[in-house]
Amino acid sequence: MNRRELLQFAGAATAGIGLLASDPEGIQGSSKRDASPKTRNLASPFIETSDGAMLFYKEWGTGKPVLFVHSWSVNTHLWQYQMVDLSTRGFRCIAYDQRGHGRSSDPGRGFDYDTLADDLHHVIETLGLRDVVLVGHSMGCGEIVRCATRHGASRISRVVLVAPTLPFALKTPDNPDGVSRENFERLRAAWKTDLPKWLEDNARPFFSPQTSQAMLTWAVQMGQQASLKALIDCNAATTETDFRPELPKFNVPTLVIHGDADVSAPIDFTGRRTASLIPQCQLKVYAGAPHGLMFTHADQLTADLLSFCKGDKAP
Repeated sequence: MNRRELLQFAGAATAGIGLLASDPEGIQGSSKRDASPKTRNLASPFIETSDGAMLFYKEWGTGKPVLFVHSWSVNTHLWQYQMVDLSTRGFRCIAYDQRGHGRSSDPGRGFDYDTLADDLHHVIETLGLRDVVLVGHSMGCGEIVRCATRHGASRISRVVLVAPTLPFALKTPDNPDGVSRENFERLRAAWKTDLPKWLEDNARPFFSPQTSQAMLTWAVQMGQQASLKALIDCNAATTETDFRPELPKFNVPTLVIHGDADVSAPIDFTGRRTASLIPQCQLKVYAGAPHGLMFTHADQLTADLLSFCKGDKAP
């Protein structure tokens, strides 16, 4: 595959998008926790969705809620370096494993954007989150936008999209720079043959040359925990979905963060286009950062998240 056709590792799933639906309550709200014992079992680290899937979640700290949404093949560990710092700085940091990933159950279905967005909305409601900041990476960025599309944004105050794979990956007559359907089909065929080898072969571009082999091995192991069914279905759904008409209607204050050395989701094809389509959006480019910038540029990302979550504009 060439540079544009990589969309590898987390970027390979080019997960969806959405937009802001009608918002009669307004996007501002209280950060007070309003979940009752009837809707939240404090003794269980799982949330059950409407179709019976069990989503593992964790939360650290107290204060203004920040909900992290991970990307294709990984799990909540993706965000642990940001969560451990923000949770000591006055934020209630929450993350969950998506269905078919990590410690969540694998129902063998529901890997389309609407269902994944419904899962995100269910987590927000079950945990009683208001005035929440949503932070997504790659595939997770689309789920955040789609969640606002389907359910409104009355509980969402701000959004951070880290290395988004939006707005549209597939090559079509009006999207000539996209990746051909045949290449995506070959990609999924490779996963069916030897997923561990593909993950190992494509892990290095997700990081930087300085990243330790131990970190690469750890990331590959996360991918090996994911359901093959989930990985294939998520990729098929995301690469077939065009969200360009929706993004201009996404009216939540948004920060897009993207590395200019991202080969999984090249910034000119993804991050810049996404930022240009969202009305209330700032774009911040990290020089030399790859797709996995939450590891390679952890301190910089944490500082920007802290500032943006507090309501500051990106420097």
